Amino acid sequence: MPTKSKTLQEKLTELDTLVDWFNNEDFALEEAVEQFKKADTLAREIEEDLAKIKNEITVLAERFDS
Repeated sequence: MPTKSKTLQEKLTELDTLVDWFNNEDFALEEAVEQFKKADTLAREIEEDLAKIKNEITVLAERFDS
């Protein structure tokens, strides 16, 4: 069964949770690299999602202006 891809909001929420983890006083250095990799991957996915949305808005705006 295919997995459902996360929405932009779900990715933002997950990234926020990871950032909070880094700001926690119980920060575990042993886990930091893995958590950082997760955060980096999410940030890249979010950037891609936002670029797609921006492109869609640009196309729609051009159609609207025509």
